[in-house]
Amino acid sequence: MGDEELAKDLGLVSAMTIGIGTMIGAGIFVLPGVAAQEAGPIVVVSFVVGGVIAMVNALSISELGTAMPKAGGGYYYVNRALGPMFGSIAGLGDWMGLAFASAFYSIGFGQYLSTLAPIPGVLFLNDIQIGALIAGGIFVAINYIGAKETGSIQTVIVFTLLAILGVFAIAGWLSFDYARLISEGGLAPEGYGAILPATALVFVSFLGYAKIATVAEEMKNPGRNLPIAIIGSVGIVTVIYAILVTVMLGVVPWPELSLDAPVADAARVAFPGGLAGIAATIMTLGALLATASSANASILSSARINFAMGRDKIVTDWLNEIHPNYATPYRSIALTGGMILVLIAFLGRDLEILAKAASVLHLMVYALMNVALIVFRETDPEGYDPDFRVPLYPITPIVGTILSLALIGFMNPNEIALSALFVVVAVSWYFLYARGETDHQGYLGQYVLDRADEMPDAAVSAASTVQPDNSDYRVMVPLSNPRTEKDLIELGSLIAKAKGGTVVATHIVQVPDQTPLYGGSEHVDRIDAESKKLLEAAREDANTFDADVETKTVVSHRSFEEVFDAARSDEADLVVMGWNPNSPLAAGRVESPLDELTGDLPCDFLVLKDRSFDLSDVLVPTAGGYSSDLSAEVAEVLLEEGSDVSLLYVVDDESEQSEGETFLSEWAAERGLDDAERIVDTTGDVEDAIARHAEDRSMVIIGATREGLLSRLVRGSLAFEVLNDVDSSVLLAERPQKRSLKERLFGR
Repeated sequence: MGDEELAKDLGLVSAMTIGIGTMIGAGIFVLPGVAAQEAGPIVVVSFVVGGVIAMVNALSISELGTAMPKAGGGYYYVNRALGPMFGSIAGLGDWMGLAFASAFYSIGFGQYLSTLAPIPGVLFLNDIQIGALIAGGIFVAINYIGAKETGSIQTVIVFTLLAILGVFAIAGWLSFDYARLISEGGLAPEGYGAILPATALVFVSFLGYAKIATVAEEMKNPGRNLPIAIIGSVGIVTVIYAILVTVMLGVVPWPELSLDAPVADAARVAFPGGLAGIAATIMTLGALLATASSANASILSSARINFAMGRDKIVTDWLNEIHPNYATPYRSIALTGGMILVLIAFLGRDLEILAKAASVLHLMVYALMNVALIVFRETDPEGYDPDFRVPLYPITPIVGTILSLALIGFMNPNEIALSALFVVVAVSWYFLYARGETDHQGYLGQYVLDRADEMPDAAVSAASTVQPDNSDYRVMVPLSNPRTEKDLIELGSLIAKAKGGTVVATHIVQVPDQTPLYGGSEHVDRIDAESKKLLEAAREDANTFDADVETKTVVSHRSFEEVFDAARSDEADLVVMGWNPNSPLAAGRVESPLDELTGDLPCDFLVLKDRSFDLSDVLVPTAGGYSSDLSAEVAEVLLEEGSDVSLLYVVDDESEQSEGETFLSEWAAERGLDDAERIVDTTGDVEDAIARHAEDRSMVIIGATREGLLSRLVRGSLAFEVLNDVDSSVLLAERPQKRSLKERLFGR
């Protein structure tokens, strides 16, 4: 079968419906009654101002989206540009903001559900909260088991909602009475100063347009269509909000508009006679559809943010454990779902708190994204080449930053205190946990530290203070064979350089058991001379590839086993070693059978079977899993260095090709491999598919077998077969993971 690429079949209209469908739920069906109580009819202007702020931010997101369509969205941009401390604020802020938004949407669902069917209150929970808890539980369960919302369903939902709202707008306009609009104190009964506080309340209506940026790789002509889709969706939604809120307040006086079901309330008045009840029911069903779609999309997005943060070690990767049956990050979804249900139960009586909390957390992220754009522009990192650039730079991102932060100032004191508390918690989380785990330094910190002599002392001190403790990523390269030393050092140096780390070239010298390790000056002198020659060559090679390098010699009775001990004692993050045909690697794993049963690897391992070392054209077969993630990390480094990288996923037959393309597209996006070629093989024979597609490649990077020890004795090992069957070099990748004895024997 020929090479496969993900078709760029997402048109402008389809992309727009993604943004419109996410935004349309809350703004029109839930908030008009509550917002009108705060500002009166002038609240229409509040919706327009919210749309203007969203549109300024949309310009920046459009540039970032065309430059880096990555999983994690705003978190990814902020973390890369500003570093992991601000990445912690953005990631946790986006995550918590989505939880508050999901709770808000679920309460909206409960409000309309309670108008259709009687729901009893339980304990301290009213009928709306019970309905919201039922809805929230269903949304979480849908995401937990992995049911997918396709683009075609989203398009149908959006056009159904627009049709329903269009009919309502026409009927409402025919019943519109300007005298009714201004009858209770004029257009601004609370004064024009109420516009911005009301904007702070309704801004939750504009969350979701940034989701379009995550599908940029699937769009036709994304450089043109992505900005149009993002900005267009914000513009369309703003116009819809302005028209419909105006109509509602001209049909029902603002003090009388329902706080729970405003659209259904206005429909009863707008439609004549016997149509009133039917219209109200249809509006209610539309509201249920809209709020359900928004809540489900928010929960789905939260899992992607956790994936991105887990990959960067901002949070524990334990959260991203994949369910063995449903193939979903069930722990992340369960944790987020639990938070949503708690918010519904304890804050569900005050819709305003949920709305403003969601807004304030997202506004902080939007502000940081605007700053991130400025950092990308000024530092000009390799690979930042957006198809769309914001107009009037740097005015646009500066204005976006100011507007986002200024709107927080018009929140209630409780929400302002929440934002301040959240920043303190996120920064504390970074210093107490993430700083010691992550190894990524943002472009801003790198830029400042690289120019320490030119920068103010305060800036250099601040950059040094917040840089990760674990920024010295250590790549241990065990050396014994001068013939392969240069290849291992080159590979280790490329990875260490990409991680901002150090190559630790380690010469492990094996001596007979009868020889004391430190006995005999003549023997030690010979070892020193041999090591000095080998390590000096390693140092020169590492310097050639512009990597920091350390060297050391270890004398041991056990050469192979000493690699693991040295990795532990030196706190290595990665070991890059050569393949020995007489080692236990023939089983398709790094460890010996005994070590495999009794312990875990000390760190990540890459084992190179070198057949004419060449990194120009690399094949990465994947079916998911821990070790495949390590393969992806190596592939990402090689891709950035200019290698051609192809991803391979094998399915049973052509009927599964579409699912295979979806899996491979999502897998690549979550691991920074959007620019890699993607191949879906439909033959169902994994070993043969790898061999065929490897024929024209210079290297295959394959994850270690997931089979257990006894399973491999019976069925063999795919990794071992690949090592022997292909003519290209093979890089075996294995990432440590916790496994029970049963899993060690029989696999997962």
